[in-house]
Amino acid sequence: MGIMDIFYRYVLKPIMFRFDADTVHEVFIAIGETAGRFTVSRKFFEFIYGYRGSDISKTVDGIRYRIPILLSAGFDAEGRLSRILPSLAFGGEEIGSITAHPCDGNPRPRLTRLIRNKSFVVYKGLRNCGVDALIERLTHMPRVHGFVLGISIARTNSEAASVDAEAGIRDYVESFQKLTTAGIGDYYTLNISCPNSHTGETFTDPLLLTRLLSRIQEIKQNKPVYLKMPINVSWEQFSALLAIADRHGVQGLVIGNVNKKYSDLMYPEDAPKEFRGGLSGAPCFVRSNELIRKTRERYGKRFTIIGSGGIFTPGDAMEKFSAGADLVQLITGMVYIGPGLMKEICKRYAKEVSS
Repeated sequence: MGIMDIFYRYVLKPIMFRFDADTVHEVFIAIGETAGRFTVSRKFFEFIYGYRGSDISKTVDGIRYRIPILLSAGFDAEGRLSRILPSLAFGGEEIGSITAHPCDGNPRPRLTRLIRNKSFVVYKGLRNCGVDALIERLTHMPRVHGFVLGISIARTNSEAASVDAEAGIRDYVESFQKLTTAGIGDYYTLNISCPNSHTGETFTDPLLLTRLLSRIQEIKQNKPVYLKMPINVSWEQFSALLAIADRHGVQGLVIGNVNKKYSDLMYPEDAPKEFRGGLSGAPCFVRSNELIRKTRERYGKRFTIIGSGGIFTPGDAMEKFSAGADLVQLITGMVYIGPGLMKEICKRYAKEVSS
C-alpha cells in the first residue's frame, strides 16, 4: 500500500464520510472535472495512480481498451470526468445513464452509505442533464486518445414522460438516434434495469424488450449495443431476455445492475427502514458472478460480457474475469478502497495474463 493509499484510507476517507454522500459525490465530480482541464494535474494524478506496467490492452467488439477496467455508469452521469479518469488507471467509462430529457432525479438522499455492508443505497432516479446537453458537452470536450467512452441510455424519469411502454420506447429511440447522428460514444448500453424510476424495470418484460430492440435495430449505425441487465430476476426470465438480445443482434451485456434484495446485506439492520433504490457494491458480487458464469456457459463467446458489482480487491476483479467477463466496471470499490484500487487490479491482471 502506497503512501497516498494510506492517506486516502486513514485521513481523507474518514473526513469525507463525515459529510453526506451526495455532497461528497458532487464535490469530487467538480474536483475531477477541474483537474482534467490541466496537463499538470493530469500528470500529477497519473504519477500517483497511473498504471505503467506491461501491456494489458485488449480489443473487444473492435474497440481497443488500453486497460480492461471501466468506471460504471452512475458516477459520471453527465460526462464531466473523461479527461481525468485515464490518469486513475481506467481504460474507459460508461457515461450516464442519459435520458432524452433532463431529469432532476429523486429527492435527497440519493446515496446512503452502508459502510459495514460495503455498499450504497442508490436512489438517484436517473438525475442527468439530458441527451442534448450531453452531446453539446462531449462535442466540445477534447478526447483523451485511447480512452473509451460508452454511453448508457435510459428512459426519462418523470411521470409526464413515462406514461406507457410506447412512450418509453420513443424516449430510448430519441436518445439513441441523437447520439448516433452526432457520433458521440464508442458503444451504447440500453439500461433496462434501473430500479428507482417511476416505471421501474419496464423493459425486463420479454415482450416489451422485443418491441424496444426492434425499434433500436431500425436505426442504422455501426457501434456495439449492449444491455444493462437486472440481477434479481429468475434465471428463467434472465434467459428469456438473453434469447431476445441474441435474436436482435445485441453485441453484449453489462451484468449487472444494483441489487434490490435487502436481505442479501450482511448487516440488513443498517439499511433504511423504507425500501428506496438498489444496493451497490458487495451485495451484488455473488449474484452478478453467477449470472456471468451461466451466461458464458449457455452462449459461449456470443456476447461480450462486462462484469460489474462488488469489486473491492484485485482478487474480486479476477473472479469476474474467471467467471467469463471480458471487461469489468466498478464504482463502490473505488470509493471505499480508494483511487489506487484500479492500478492494483491492473498489476494483478498483468500477472495473470502473463502466467
